[in-house]
Amino acid sequence: MEDLSNSDGNYDLGYQPSPSFVDQNDQSIPETPGYSTLSGESFVYGRTCSETSAFSDPIDDHSCCSEASTSHWPPTRSMAQNQAVLSRLGTKQQGNEDEKQLDYLESLELELEMMKDRFAKLLLGEDMSGSGKGVCTAVTISNAITNLYATVFGQNLRLEPLNPEKKALWKREMDCLLSVCDYIVEFTSKSQNLSNGTALEVMKSRPRSDIYVNLPALRKLDAMLIEILDSFEDREFWYAEDGSVSSNSSRTGSFRRVVKRNDEKWWVPVPCVPPCGLSEKARKHLRHKRDCANQIHKAAMAINSGVLAEMEIPDSYVASLPKSGRASIGESIYRFMLGTEKFCPDYLLDCLSVASEHEALELADSVEASMYTWRRKACIKHSKPSWGMVKELMSDVDISDKNHILAERAESLLFALKQRYPELSQTSLDTCKIQHNRDVGQAILESYSRVLEGLAFNIVAWIEDVFFVDRAVTRQE
Repeated sequence: MEDLSNSDGNYDLGYQPSPSFVDQNDQSIPETPGYSTLSGESFVYGRTCSETSAFSDPIDDHSCCSEASTSHWPPTRSMAQNQAVLSRLGTKQQGNEDEKQLDYLESLELELEMMKDRFAKLLLGEDMSGSGKGVCTAVTISNAITNLYATVFGQNLRLEPLNPEKKALWKREMDCLLSVCDYIVEFTSKSQNLSNGTALEVMKSRPRSDIYVNLPALRKLDAMLIEILDSFEDREFWYAEDGSVSSNSSRTGSFRRVVKRNDEKWWVPVPCVPPCGLSEKARKHLRHKRDCANQIHKAAMAINSGVLAEMEIPDSYVASLPKSGRASIGESIYRFMLGTEKFCPDYLLDCLSVASEHEALELADSVEASMYTWRRKACIKHSKPSWGMVKELMSDVDISDKNHILAERAESLLFALKQRYPELSQTSLDTCKIQHNRDVGQAILESYSRVLEGLAFNIVAWIEDVFFVDRAVTRQE
């Protein structure tokens, strides 16, 4: 009975004894109305023996927690006052939890509304009038990935970790857009043995081959690029807030052959290094990340080129091809391509001395148009209704045919041009393919690889900017 009275005293104080000190066989203790039960989950103010109360006197080491009594409270406080203090503390804690719960629910509601908006635009084909004049689903998803990249990385012009909110936005929305690929499958036959030994051939679905190979690789490249940016949290260099510099300073631009900085790009941040330059450890880290970004750029560019090559050539582009490939590329390039026994595209590019990105893009467009013109002439004797049969037809063409030789050399020249200027914009054919593409899987792979290719190239360019400033400071020292 004495123990029972002590226990009742603890409940009057609002004190919760630890379950380990309660006799598990005693089930006769009544539950006091208005107070918590023995469940630790429903009692907010329970304390362990090691905790120190701001309202209690020091407890003797030889005393037991189950022997708590009113003598432990200061004499100046009544039990009602102590209970009021504890009630206010519990109300404050409960209020903080409620506020966090409301914030969480508001964020979920905002995210849900945003996703509704995104998928509504996808279904409407970006035609908000609902009249059915929107673009196809493939183009809509391609535009969505491109716009998402611009939103997340468009203002990120520095070697620094991505903002956590933007990083979460990128991951969340890319997961939603890429989830479409889970339902792009192909059926293959598979042998299945029944319990009675009978062998059956059944059809099994699996991801389409191009998605099965390329999508996991792109996800890995994506994670590696984010990791590279995160590695620059602690750095020895920094960026000037004002992008303008003196007229005699220079830095690597988007076109590698042009090293003078374009003063019109006043918004581009300028990297700054300590007066003595970067340490050897920082330079080694920058070189390593530059090499990694270079490899990622090459991998993304290879995937993008492969996807574009598999896309069908639109009829509108075929109709716009020139009648003569010779007139398209110019007389001098035509004679060089036809007059030499061993064609060297790099030597031809050195002779042309391309001075700007605009000139390089114009050359790529003309060479590509000439290539398809000569391929069409080489296959003209085959009366096939579809331009998509050109690849099969080229295998039947005589390799000594002049048009076939010119088409092969134009292809090698175009490849060398893209290798020399990896930051080159998309050609007219690539743009036309993307606009007229109807394959959703190809649209996702193309746009995803394209934005990763751009991000990898930007990271390499930003690292080169830091090295350029570091070399300049070192020479001054």
